[in-house]
Amino acid sequence: MIALPQRQTLLGFINESCAAGARLRRACEIVGLSVRCVQRWLRPEAAQGDRRARGKRRAVEPANKLSQGERAAVMSALNSDEFRDLPPSQIVPRLGDQGLYLASESTMYRLLRAARQLGHRRLEAVPQQRSKPRALVATRPDQIYCWDITYLPTQVRGQHFYLYLFEDLFSRKIVGWQVFDSESAELAAGLLQDICERQRIAPDQLTVHSDNGAPMKGQSMLAALQRLGVAHTRSRPAVSNDNPYVESALRTLKHRPALPVTAFEDLLGARRWATELVHWYNDQHRHSAIGFVTPNQRHSGQDQALLQQRRQVYERARKAHPNRWSGEPRNWARISQVHLNPDKPSDKDHQPTQRVA
Repeated sequence: MIALPQRQTLLGFINESCAAGARLRRACEIVGLSVRCVQRWLRPEAAQGDRRARGKRRAVEPANKLSQGERAAVMSALNSDEFRDLPPSQIVPRLGDQGLYLASESTMYRLLRAARQLGHRRLEAVPQQRSKPRALVATRPDQIYCWDITYLPTQVRGQHFYLYLFEDLFSRKIVGWQVFDSESAELAAGLLQDICERQRIAPDQLTVHSDNGAPMKGQSMLAALQRLGVAHTRSRPAVSNDNPYVESALRTLKHRPALPVTAFEDLLGARRWATELVHWYNDQHRHSAIGFVTPNQRHSGQDQALLQQRRQVYERARKAHPNRWSGEPRNWARISQVHLNPDKPSDKDHQPTQRVA
């Protein structure tokens, strides 16, 4: 801030320069001032000096501010038995129906915020943070199964058929499926029993992963898991990424051209469709995530010879025409591990999924 005497001195220099023929802008640049500042100093009111307030301004209270008694009355109403579980948007009209006006809705929100009461006012469960499911890794078939239930449309609005599907994590083979007209833990338990007998699953050999649907958590299903010696894990509520493999398989099945454009007429028609599609998925579909072999080939171990043969074919092709290859040939190595919900590794111990010949 420049004092009034210094202003007068600088203005004298500038006026003298302008009178001698200099331009105002150039004269202001020499003394380190802007033209607008000099023009402001030349105004008549500038002769009285800087009249801006010194120091911090005092907070001015609004004239319509609520008194302490009025604030207490509003808080008493907000915390009363009648209104303690309601937000201000619901309280204001109810007070109006009673012929009362205590404060506006925004004022009530402001008072609640000041009192640290602006939160869930209803008697409901506090949101809980769910931890990620336990990390699983499959190194062979019949070690980890993922399963889910999906809707199939019927010709009756509001009614559906339900496709129960179990998929092997390591081979991606659909090891068991069935179409029912309802969702129940009893039906799921019977299907799991049949799968374990057919696949000759020994106790403590298998882990089954699913979401949090009612059939997955029903007493009949839990009892069957315990009786068969099968461990189980579940996804977090409303987190489909925790069960991605079976979700992907269901999407592949339901987006095939074989899915009828119209809804299924009866349960038999839905089961025929599922039978054909599961056969295609297990025996004909070359799955990209397992080296473009079929799930049945990987489940039975035939994929090792197929991938080895592909590697030899590519090596012979590269030797025959090396000038056509700018880099290494395609990697046809077998994937040895499949992870479900893996833990996030640190940078120092991060290792990619290994492939073995």
